[in-house]
Amino acid sequence: MLSIRDCLDYCDLTEEEVALIAEHEGIPDAAAAQVACGLVQTPEGVLLLTHYMLDLVERAAERGDAGKAEEARKLCERFVADHPLPH
Repeated sequence: MLSIRDCLDYCDLTEEEVALIAEHEGIPDAAAAQVACGLVQTPEGVLLLTHYMLDLVERAAERGDAGKAEEARKLCERFVADHPLPH
């Protein structure tokens, strides 16, 4: 069984990115790391993960949590920079 660290190292994801995915999906970080590890391997998966993160930005902004919205936005920007989609 892969550890969270194994997944993070293999997929080039950060703990913070995995935590956002876990929050969005309502699953433990270990499960989110494994799911994200698979998704990040395809353009469609990267797009889906990006949408998850943007959804969390929107949710935080809607409930007035500007700090959480900004944190999620920055993580999303870093994720997109690290995992660019082909045009």
